[in-house]
Amino acid sequence: MTTLAVAEGTAAVDWSVWTTDARLVVTDPAALDPALTLVQHRLDEIDGAASRFRRDSEVSLIAASDREVHRISPLLHDLVRVALEAAEQTGGVVDPTLGQVLTHLGYGPAGVGSGSDRPEPSVRWRAQRRATWRDVALDGDTVSLPPGTLLDLGATAKAVAADRCAEEVAQRFGCGALVSLGGDLSCAGTEPPEGWNVLVQDGDDEPASLIRLSGASAVATSSTLRRRWQHEGRQMHHLLDPMTLLPARPVWRTVTVAAESCLRANTLSTQAVVVGSTAPSVLAEAGVAARLVAADGSVTRFGGWPG
Repeated sequence: MTTLAVAEGTAAVDWSVWTTDARLVVTDPAALDPALTLVQHRLDEIDGAASRFRRDSEVSLIAASDREVHRISPLLHDLVRVALEAAEQTGGVVDPTLGQVLTHLGYGPAGVGSGSDRPEPSVRWRAQRRATWRDVALDGDTVSLPPGTLLDLGATAKAVAADRCAEEVAQRFGCGALVSLGGDLSCAGTEPPEGWNVLVQDGDDEPASLIRLSGASAVATSSTLRRRWQHEGRQMHHLLDPMTLLPARPVWRTVTVAAESCLRANTLSTQAVVVGSTAPSVLAEAGVAARLVAADGSVTRFGGWPG
């Protein structure tokens, strides 16, 4: 998780959204209230398009249909496009078609532990999987995918939301803006004199790191410590390996990446958790600053991440 030390001369507000903590910080206190209204409206729009936890969302209505081709909103079209690009960039490691699998493993509409409790063995479920990201196609204002596919756009959509909300607040109100949605944090516009100082720590007993973000920058943390639950006697978390359709092996407790956008940071941090032991080479090749906390609590840093 990432949190922010609020600087003098800024104004901040915290609230809960999408089962996580949200924070908005602006460098012009007079802009806080209208900026909050704007951000909450944008998040509501994304929720209506992409939430697999809402029966009336576009992705849920698509999953409930027996058709292959669906007319979708421009917003959902954009969110699916971004998710497919992330899948391609990661070789399918970040796959947006795992919604049904997550629900089957117990991460359902009411949160962790609320999904299916059917007793089918995992191997049988894997054989019944309906789609991968390669089975999803966009064409104009439509999306094509196998009937019953439940898209899970949570990771990329949340990162996109942080990026776009920060940029829109900065542009509309002419101030610096930082938007934090759980582990996804993005800033835009004029920064405070001492910069955006971000504490990266996934729990009180976890290793901590204080970093400074400058300009239009972002940081994202992917964690195996949060969104955990028990399913059929097995410990689960929400970051799945598309090859096994089970939670990724917890080689890393958390991976945090700093990048030019929250979308890129989140894509890389999620990929790093899933690929496990090869994460250092993936992040080094990407040329980003990153911090990985291993299962034993040891910390590895890359790309100039402060010590």
